[in-house]
Amino acid sequence: MRAIQVSRFGGPEVLEVVDVPAPSPRGDQLRVAVATAGINYADTHQTSDDYLAPQQVPFVPGAEVVGRTEEGRRVVSLLGKGGYAEQAVASPATTFSVPDGADDTTALALLVQGTTAWHLLRTSTRFTPGESVVVHSAAGGVGSLAVQLARELGASRVIATASTLEKRDLARDLGAHAAVDPDADDLAAALVDANEGQPVDVVLEMVGGRVFDASLAALAPFGRLATYGMASRTPPTPVPAELLMATSRAVVGFWLVHALRLPGGLRPAMEELFDLHAAGRLRVLDGGRYPLADARRAHEDLRARRTTGKLTLDCTTPA
Repeated sequence: MRAIQVSRFGGPEVLEVVDVPAPSPRGDQLRVAVATAGINYADTHQTSDDYLAPQQVPFVPGAEVVGRTEEGRRVVSLLGKGGYAEQAVASPATTFSVPDGADDTTALALLVQGTTAWHLLRTSTRFTPGESVVVHSAAGGVGSLAVQLARELGASRVIATASTLEKRDLARDLGAHAAVDPDADDLAAALVDANEGQPVDVVLEMVGGRVFDASLAALAPFGRLATYGMASRTPPTPVPAELLMATSRAVVGFWLVHALRLPGGLRPAMEELFDLHAAGRLRVLDGGRYPLADARRAHEDLRARRTTGKLTLDCTTPA
C-alpha cells in the first residue's frame, strides 16, 4: 500500500511517500480501507520526536482515519499511528460509526479536535455556565470548535485569539464575543480588557511561551488554565507553587490519551458532538484536503499558520 513514512526525525521534509506492506489486524482489531486521514498539529511534533510519546523510526504518522471496515461499515477511528496510508488497523474501542449527515472532514474534526475541546471544558477546567473563557488559536481545529462549545455550554463571554485579522473575524463569526491579537505587547492586559475589565475564569492554551505566561497573569482567583500543546515550541516560564497559592489559580495539563481511560472512553463526547452537529449547532471548518502525496505541504502550511480549521489527506488519490 502507499503510505507516508518518517525514516528520520525533522520537519516536513522527512515525510516521504513509500510503498509498505499493509498492516494485519491482531486480536479484535479492525482493518479499515482509508478514504481520508486527519492531520493534527501533534503530528508535526511526532515527525520531530518532541511530543509526549517518544517515537521510533521508521513509522507511519497519523492518528485518525475515516474509511470502511471489511464489512462495509463507514467508521472514524483513533489510532496510535499509521493513519497516513491507504489501509490501517484500529481498535473497536476507538472506532465509531459515522452518521449519514457527517462528511469525512466533520467526523475527523470531531474525533480528536472536538473531543479535545469537549474534555478541556467539561473535564479539565470543570467549566460552569456564566464563566468567561479564553480560546487561543481560535481559528484552528480545536479552537474553532472550543469557541462554539463554550457558547453552547453557557459562557458569559468567549474571548478568542488568532494571528490575523481574517482569523479573528472568523472567530467572531463562530461566536466569540471578542477577538485579540496574541502578539499584542501586553497580552494579559488585552485579555482582561476584552473581558470588560475583569480577569478571566478559564483559558484553553496550546501555544506555550509568552502566551502561556500572559494567560496565567490574566486569570481570576480560582481561574483555571488548561495547557494542551506547545505550538511555539517555546516552554513557558516555570510556575512556582507559591504563585498558584498566592493567586488561587490552577494550571491543568491535558492529553487526550488519558480521556480514553474514563468511563465510556470518547463515546460520551462523540455522541454529544455528533448530535450538536446534526442539530446545526456545531460547525466544522474545512481547512483543506490534500492528496496523500502532499502531506509535506500540508505540514508546511500548518506550521506556518496559513491554515484554519481541519486539514485532511485524501488517501484514495493516485500517486
